[in-house]
Amino acid sequence: MRVAVLGAGYAGVVLADRLERRLPSDVDLVVVDDTGSHLVQHELHRAVRRPSFEDDIVVSLDDIFDRARVRHATVASVDRDRRVVEFADGEEMAYDVAAVCLGAETAYYDLPGVEEHSIPLKRLPDARRIRESFLDTVRAGGGTVVVGGAGLSGVQVAGELAAFAREEHADDDVDVVLVEQMDDVAPSFPAKFQDAVREELDAEGVDVRTGVTVEQATEEAVETESGVIPYETFVWTGGIRGPDALAGERADVRADLTLDDHTVAVGDVARVVDAEGAAVPASAAAAVREAKVAARNVERLVDDQRDVDDGFRPRLERYTFDSPGWLVSVGDGAVAQVGPSVFRGRAAKAVKTGVGASYLAAAGDIRNAVGLVREEFDFERHGD
Repeated sequence: MRVAVLGAGYAGVVLADRLERRLPSDVDLVVVDDTGSHLVQHELHRAVRRPSFEDDIVVSLDDIFDRARVRHATVASVDRDRRVVEFADGEEMAYDVAAVCLGAETAYYDLPGVEEHSIPLKRLPDARRIRESFLDTVRAGGGTVVVGGAGLSGVQVAGELAAFAREEHADDDVDVVLVEQMDDVAPSFPAKFQDAVREELDAEGVDVRTGVTVEQATEEAVETESGVIPYETFVWTGGIRGPDALAGERADVRADLTLDDHTVAVGDVARVVDAEGAAVPASAAAAVREAKVAARNVERLVDDQRDVDDGFRPRLERYTFDSPGWLVSVGDGAVAQVGPSVFRGRAAKAVKTGVGASYLAAAGDIRNAVGLVREEFDFERHGD
């Protein structure tokens, strides 16, 4: 019997880690990923300003897993009827139970010129491209950096670039403009959290423009319904879509996270409605918590397949989203909401860095966890 975990983002790593302990020893557990490493996505923006961060937010999958086999391959499609994963190189792999944890890609909504002229922030090469484009702007004497989309990723990269400009003594020459279609930054988050994020962005010197819809982009400007914004660097964090393996769609799943009796979908790849009927936001926190429920359900699906077929579907656990809070970096500061309390500044930054370090340690890489804390707070001292 084979269980395939497709993808090694937050959901895939946490799920596979738990399945290593939960599945019978004779079950073949395979983790499929196209890079062979896990990226701590919520800290990726830090690598824009400090490339040495790259070493602290990438963990080899071989260092994480004890039992699971890691297969380096790109998933092209999942044939659920045949229970086969099809790879980009033409090979196939059969499975008995699969967990689709392929994450999401940047969505451009067919806006003319936006994909062509912008830089996303999903992978390390993106962070490097943003850094180089930003430094080119600084070397040229300044200009405007536009960040499209003020979700958490957009907030973080805008804050990071504003702090980067200050570090390069170019804050009077470089304008960082954060554009958001909705009326508030961090849409869909609690109002107190939104207000604190906006205050932190203002403190970093970010020009925040909400209620502004991007219509198209050229090589030199972002065109909105409110006017034209010339730019030297254009970063796009305006939304997500499903992976190419699912034809660009995010899978709709039930509260038990299943697509069928042999397949679950976990993390950003899925649109989840929880047991209370609430839509679950795409976030690292949700992916990790979904993965814990999915691990128990995969175990039950495996047990059911190994037993004599009695015609009954196994009783599966239903997921309920209950976030302990929200965390976001904004340049040299941060905002954290824990319960009803909202923190800014050093206290929030310590919480966020601690969460990242705890996650890395749980993922099996103590060296990177220690490095993350060291880089974060050494960096802060150097910037004082």
